[in-house]
Amino acid sequence: MTRSEFDDIRAHIDAEADHPGDLLRVARSLLSDLEDARMREAMLRAEHLRLLTAARATAAAEAAGCPDSLSYITEELARQGQLPVTEAEVDQILRDVRTATTLLARLEQVPAPVTTGGGPRVRRCAGTSRTLPR
Repeated sequence: MTRSEFDDIRAHIDAEADHPGDLLRVARSLLSDLEDARMREAMLRAEHLRLLTAARATAAAEAAGCPDSLSYITEELARQGQLPVTEAEVDQILRDVRTATTLLARLEQVPAPVTTGGGPRVRRCAGTSRTLPR
């Protein structure tokens, strides 16, 4: 669920707090959404485990000198519909990998410390109604 959906639910509950039937309907909807999310998570975890197992088997087969060591990972990618078939798909995947590698390298760089001119640290408020504790 998005943040705005949660905000809508909160507003609905606040506005209709005296109608228990509406609250029950909202609760059922939330439980249904939660169950759907849990099922998606379970499917993603299983898919990740299959890919990880295939990758480890590929690395082990390569280390053991098996002639067709890539078969484990290629079979799993094909099963998931992720095996590149055309030359254009291969080129796109290789471009994506180069881009992702560059982005990850930049994310892992340590940022330079921010200096504010050496004076005392100024406390600021982001909103008009917010105050900082003193």
